Amino acid sequence: MTLSVRIIPCLDVTDGRVVKGVNFTDLVDAGDPVEMAALYNTEGADELTFLDISASVAGRETTLEVVRRTAEQVFIPLTVGGGIRSVEDVDRLLRAGADKISINTSALARPQLIAEIADRFGSQVLVLSVDARRARTDSGFEVTTHGGRQSAGVDAIAWVEQACVLGVGEILLNSMDADGTRAGYDIGMITAVRAVSKVPLIASGGAGSLEDFSAALDAGADALLAASVFHFGVHRIGDVKRYLGAHNYPVRAVPAQ
Repeated sequence: MTLSVRIIPCLDVTDGRVVKGVNFTDLVDAGDPVEMAALYNTEGADELTFLDISASVAGRETTLEVVRRTAEQVFIPLTVGGGIRSVEDVDRLLRAGADKISINTSALARPQLIAEIADRFGSQVLVLSVDARRARTDSGFEVTTHGGRQSAGVDAIAWVEQACVLGVGEILLNSMDADGTRAGYDIGMITAVRAVSKVPLIASGGAGSLEDFSAALDAGADALLAASVFHFGVHRIGDVKRYLGAHNYPVRAVPAQ
């Protein structure tokens, strides 16, 4: 049985508001996260990803409250990331209504955290967010931190391989070069990760034209994450699903409005 392609809007949240920029700079306000989540739920999103990009200690309680309010409004899987450093953080977010959690910096600092979360809650709740860019590494891609501004000194493809061994359930592959540009997903990066990973792969960064979505699927993505094209009305979720369906990609039906 062929699984349906998942279309996933991403809410990058800082100080309780959704923001979006280009390459994680020049951020502009895009709206209230709870209102936007409810809208995307109505429009037929398959999942939602909520990333607290400020992820300060002070913001953690705010995030929990926003997660609670968002979970009350949506009836699709909700992934939450940002500032998650321990099994206890995961437990709190799942209790607040998250279905899956996404980790990044904390896993790079201590890879064993992946195994600890997978052992406690199961791999199905654990998404590894890989913020990668092109670089002079063995694979041609490196992992970055701090919104793509700093190199983690880790080869991106080797990191994905290690994470899969440790028990990660899904890879969220963010192209930091393409983020917010609407110039297309990084097809080479998707292809390289697909070659070493058997777990579901979410492509992120660069969605612009409808053709960009199908190109990422052809390169090996299982799900498609986008932000600015949805937030600013370039495409509606229904537009993407109808386009993919017309080109014989399996998608869940768009709800009648």
